[in-house]
Amino acid sequence: MNIEKSLQKDGIIVTEKVDTDTILTITKSISQKIASTFSKFHLDAEEIFAKLFSLNMYKANMPEGMAEANYCFENSSIYFNSHIADEDLEEFAIHECLHFLQEVRDENNKITKMGLSDYTKFKTVGTGLNEAAVQYIASKIIGITPDFEKYYDINVYTPSPSYYPMECALLNELIFFVGEDILFKSTYFSTDDFKNEIIYRTSKKTFDKILCAFDDILKYEEHLIVLNHKILNTDKSDKLQNESLKYRDKIKDTFIKTQNLITKEFFETDFKNISNLEELESFRRRFAKFEPIIGTMDGYTFFDDFYREMMNKLEHKSNVLENGGVETAIGVKSFSFWDLLRTIGTGSFWRHHRIEKNK
Repeated sequence: MNIEKSLQKDGIIVTEKVDTDTILTITKSISQKIASTFSKFHLDAEEIFAKLFSLNMYKANMPEGMAEANYCFENSSIYFNSHIADEDLEEFAIHECLHFLQEVRDENNKITKMGLSDYTKFKTVGTGLNEAAVQYIASKIIGITPDFEKYYDINVYTPSPSYYPMECALLNELIFFVGEDILFKSTYFSTDDFKNEIIYRTSKKTFDKILCAFDDILKYEEHLIVLNHKILNTDKSDKLQNESLKYRDKIKDTFIKTQNLITKEFFETDFKNISNLEELESFRRRFAKFEPIIGTMDGYTFFDDFYREMMNKLEHKSNVLENGGVETAIGVKSFSFWDLLRTIGTGSFWRHHRIEKNK
């Protein structure tokens, strides 16, 4: 099947090719912004531009619910929704240009890796995590301010309120522990540094669970978009409504379980590595800083329960460290979040389209 037929199968009808001057302007601007936003990596804007200028860009009529811009790796082309004004194309192109820059191809020109996603296995894995990472970077380049939003009954703090908000909220939690620089390095240069750091800080089993969860959320969102389109335009049957609710619940459940896994695995590992009172106080401070960025919902108690458990362990560990490593029979009390604050205060292919917010 040729590219044109593949596009039509996905409901994309090309209307025109973006002119060369516009492509030049867009790619040159994006190249400069990538280099300046991540200046510590000493990227060469001209070198980036030389790569991006080889991209083809088209405008096309697209089905409702599909992202405003899509990157097709089979022909290294970006397709924009035809209603987008020329002056707005750049903003929508950033995410797709990053996908192009990520590509690692073998001697047969077959993609083997794209950022955090791996194409060498029986099926592609890591697409969800990679989409979140690319959107996180694109949001930084555009200058989007992280914000609190509510999706699927969960209040989340997300770096990307409009695209992949749930995935980016979870990614933001991972970045809290491993850092933004290592994320950019692995996403842009398609290295395993981000993956290896998560494994080092938790375990291979934990990383695999996180990777699958991101893929699952992306898959559920794609199903939900199709269902909502059918409900809106063709069929408002109870069956479709119930199926839509089922996928919303799947997204909510996967998000919460993954957040709980991230919270538990990273903090428990960090706790085990505490060897002195200074590290203990640093742990307390990081715990307090993490709480505001987690997703919350009615009836969600995991973080508070885990917090009390860890504060009890910290109190005991503090007692042991103060006594030169000697265990004592001191009683353990329960802590609240405000106890912690007082403690600190005292000095102690089409799978690469963006998922838009779907509340």
